[in-house]
Amino acid sequence: MATSTSPAPTQQRPRPTRDAGSGVNFGRVLKSEWIKVTTVPSTVILIVSTVVVMVGLAALFAWSLSVMAQSVGDPSVPAEFQAPTEGPGSAAFEALTTPSSGLVFGQLLIASLAVVLIASEWTTGMIRSTMVAVPKRTPALLAKTAIVAAVAFVVGFGSALMSYLVAQPILGGEDLDFALTEDGVFASVINTGTFLALVAVISMSIGILLRNTAGGVVTAVGIFFVLPIIVQLISGLADWIPDAARFLPGDAGTQMVAVTTAEDALTQWEGGLVMGAWALVLLVLALVVAKKRDV
Repeated sequence: MATSTSPAPTQQRPRPTRDAGSGVNFGRVLKSEWIKVTTVPSTVILIVSTVVVMVGLAALFAWSLSVMAQSVGDPSVPAEFQAPTEGPGSAAFEALTTPSSGLVFGQLLIASLAVVLIASEWTTGMIRSTMVAVPKRTPALLAKTAIVAAVAFVVGFGSALMSYLVAQPILGGEDLDFALTEDGVFASVINTGTFLALVAVISMSIGILLRNTAGGVVTAVGIFFVLPIIVQLISGLADWIPDAARFLPGDAGTQMVAVTTAEDALTQWEGGLVMGAWALVLLVLALVVAKKRDV
């Protein structure tokens, strides 16, 4: 008598569940970019150099204002070479701009740093590893931009605050010292950091678009320094040119940190909005181009 046997039931293994904390997310990309930015010795050196230069220039500017104040009323100094005793151009008025007096060189160094940090990834080929780890590209580029902008803000704000503290004993000898609570002063200190953060975003965008370190640095320097000079030289050719010049990044940034608003000039808020618009447009353009181009 034949007996039939049924196959033994196969034991089903539980499907592995994906750990919700594994994989790529923006937080981890941000942490990775932070490590990449802060562990490069040349980056740290350039950041420290920026702070030293900005604070040093502020101290030098404060000393020059003290000398200016001493010359007022001095019979040995011709009247045409003496500064006014009050209002724009006077030592007391100009002293309020001491915290941001090193900004010109600060923005040059931050712009160069931002371009080098992003463009060098294409130059060295490191960008391929980054894009393999983060295939969507945009999160990696946004994370690096956010890190560099945050570093630039801290550098700008910290340098302006230290410049204020260093300058006060120098200015105090001629009764030119002032409080942070003076109208527009603390806003200028904060906006020094904000302006450098926006400079970093604009420069990072230029680096992404050009993918070349030298070309990116030259372009950034041209936008912030050379273009305003050219516009000033040709301002007499048409009435609309001086009005348009107010909306250049360099001019708008100058108004961001201005303690007082000159006639027909942008206010601190307007200057910030113009700079923000430049940064946003260039960043969006850079992200779109980076997504469509081959690495």
